[in-house]
Amino acid sequence: MAGERFEVICEIEPPVRPELARVRHQIGVLSPVADSFLIPDNHIGRATVSSVAVAHEVQAMGASGIACLNSRDRNLLGFRRDLLTAAAYGVDRFLFVYGDKPTAGGRTSELTVRAMIEEARGAAEDPVFAGCGPFRAGVATGLRPVPPWKAQADFVFVQVSYSLEALLRWRESVRLDVPVYAGVMVLASAGMARNLAAKIPDIAIPDDLVAAVERDRDAGVDAACEHVLAIRDSGAFDGVHLVPVSRYRQVAARLERDL
Repeated sequence: MAGERFEVICEIEPPVRPELARVRHQIGVLSPVADSFLIPDNHIGRATVSSVAVAHEVQAMGASGIACLNSRDRNLLGFRRDLLTAAAYGVDRFLFVYGDKPTAGGRTSELTVRAMIEEARGAAEDPVFAGCGPFRAGVATGLRPVPPWKAQADFVFVQVSYSLEALLRWRESVRLDVPVYAGVMVLASAGMARNLAAKIPDIAIPDDLVAAVERDRDAGVDAACEHVLAIRDSGAFDGVHLVPVSRYRQVAARLERDL
């Protein structure tokens, strides 16, 4: 079960153009409430600035970064390049994922998440990485049984859920001795709700929340922040993986007041 310290890991939007001004703004706005920042890797199948480079930018601003890397876009050589780059930048935490369907090109199909974890941990024995700290590797899971190899990761991110009851039932059903972070995403619009339902078939978004967001955009912010507080108060999780999307200013203001 969760420890005493409850962490908020905020996801930030990496840029799709070669500029970092908006990234820096997100970091600055969310820093008062975020313990760490997660940077997606070509999320939703679009090309973005490297998550390792953005994690380095996060750390240059005095915060803590977690670089997401997907198996979809890289072969073994490319992955080793990413580890070398991360070590050079001082980035040592990763979330390894399979990756959404790409909008252009195909999957490499050479690496799996499990292989990425093994390779990252094997770097500790590689003389090339002498003097570097060990890499820490996290995984993602849905609200279902966790395979033994995922249970050996350094931390676990749980799929976004809008139901505290579902999260608690899942948490009681699994044995994990590493930090576990519940996924919370701000619902910004009814259209976003439809997109989420299409991409994540087993996600349940309450109809009353969708209706509330249609009436008032801030309803999604309020619901997400209340969800964060309820998860914290449950004592079942070590923290949350919070996805504020475009509403990060409102989320920061609300959580700075209530956390």
